[in-house]
Amino acid sequence: MKNNIKFIINRESLLTPLQHIVGVIEKRQTMPILANVLLFVQDGELTLTGTDLEIQIVARTQVSNGINGSLTIPARKLLDLCRLLPNQADISLEQEDGKVKVTSNKSRFILNCLPAEQYPEFTETGMDKQFTINTGQFKKTLEKTIFCMANQDVRYYLNGLLINISNKNIKLVSSDGHRLAVFEDTLTTPSGYEASIILPRKGVLELYRLLTDLDSDLTILFSNNNIRITTGNLVFSAKLVDAKYPDFSKVFQQKFYESIVLAKQEFKDALNRISVLANEKFKGVTLDITKDNLHITTHNPENDEGEENIAISYPGDELTISFNAQYLLDAVTNLDSDTAMLTIAANASSCFINDPEQNEYKFIVMPMRL
Repeated sequence: MKNNIKFIINRESLLTPLQHIVGVIEKRQTMPILANVLLFVQDGELTLTGTDLEIQIVARTQVSNGINGSLTIPARKLLDLCRLLPNQADISLEQEDGKVKVTSNKSRFILNCLPAEQYPEFTETGMDKQFTINTGQFKKTLEKTIFCMANQDVRYYLNGLLINISNKNIKLVSSDGHRLAVFEDTLTTPSGYEASIILPRKGVLELYRLLTDLDSDLTILFSNNNIRITTGNLVFSAKLVDAKYPDFSKVFQQKFYESIVLAKQEFKDALNRISVLANEKFKGVTLDITKDNLHITTHNPENDEGEENIAISYPGDELTISFNAQYLLDAVTNLDSDTAMLTIAANASSCFINDPEQNEYKFIVMPMRL
């Protein structure tokens, strides 16, 4: 195809898809062309593609006075120019001698471009499984688990999110090795199969950002290697993490102390206050649990100390255990009701935090040694 691409587009029609795409484009690239967005015009439709070879986002929008063709152009420069142009301005893009001329009213810019033929193809294997879920429902499952993913852990299967489909049930699991979040929900239509995949961390974060039309339905297609999700005018694709997620079910099959039921906001406020004086790196706090009181203490290398007391009714054995305060806060913040329930394993290896009225969401945090 001869790449004499030319088109006129409204600023907002170009800005929105560019904002969606630019998140997957890394600022530092081993291949210069990956810093570019691929523009493809055909019959009045503009297709924009951005990829880092692991994740790809494709967006479509309408243009006027378009000449069919394709090219690649620096994504962030084009986005910054669009942001700084006046609202509702018309933007003209025209390729001339290996460069792109961008004009809008009295503004004119010349950008270098690279041939579309050099843009790497995003390889996908045949998608043999799919399921449908409400967008708002799926975004909630991500919201409840996304914060627990590891970041650059050597156990690379933790740098992502486990999605398990078992006929009509969907379960999302994330862990950074120190804590674990599990959220379960039900699909409207049975899938007829059982499968588990691990979506990489960056893909999870980008997908969460893209899900804005919460009343729509998502059709999610996947294979052993890839996932593809269409939402509105966007198509999100990602390569899956090639690994098996560890079996975490044994953590549920152990003996526990009696549960402690707390007012969520009171516990959250106490943790927020005492965190001010916790060690900045480890955020450690100690819980001393007695029949009628939860005593929370902390100290730091500067010899500052803090303590909080919350009245409780606890029928079990008294115990002392320490945790990262931020991990407790993250868990409590994600509970939907006004109540938090803490259940500590009898061997003090873990603490379950969940909503006593809802079983969909479970959070597990490992203790610290202080």
